[in-house]
Amino acid sequence: MLSILTGVDLNVNSGEAVALLGASGSGKSTLLGLLAGLDEPTAGKIALLGKDMTNLGEDARARLRLGQVGFVFQSFQLLPGMTAFENVALPLKLSRVHNRKQQAEQLLDAVGLTERADHLPRQLSGGEQQRVALARAFAGDPRILFADEPTGNLDPETGQQIIDLMFSLRDRCATALVLVTHDEQLAGRCNRICRLEHGKLMSAD
Repeated sequence: MLSILTGVDLNVNSGEAVALLGASGSGKSTLLGLLAGLDEPTAGKIALLGKDMTNLGEDARARLRLGQVGFVFQSFQLLPGMTAFENVALPLKLSRVHNRKQQAEQLLDAVGLTERADHLPRQLSGGEQQRVALARAFAGDPRILFADEPTGNLDPETGQQIIDLMFSLRDRCATALVLVTHDEQLAGRCNRICRLEHGKLMSAD
């Protein structure tokens, strides 16, 4: 039997930025998926926003995340048939936010994409797509944001712009952040660094 993570004990405090740092294959993305309730552990317990997810089904975990958890992925994960505005407005619609049009417009303005609101993802550059993903992730002022290598598909200059923007939005919303990266410099911008090696948490600086 293959053990991807072993004996991990980790707490993330409200408003804290935590970097999961390690080489490829160290278990970073797996740990993020477990913490976010996207995957289920074979043993142990995981609580999200104070709620024990051990016995929750997939639908119950999705309801727990709705309006309280944001995600930014390396591959953007925008819905291809929706415009930038519609992608940002979707989580607000699902959360039944009444002024979702205004909030979505404000978020697109915050990431500098007001003029691209009616464009589909295929009509946007990689950096623009990730900015839309950031706006969507912060829709509804989530309590925690999970980011998995958010600059992995971007050139260094664009990636730096995305990181600056992500931390700016995080500070504005006082959102907790769990960031998966292998970049020491990026990890250093977080309050705490958790280093993973071969599925084990070696240190939490």
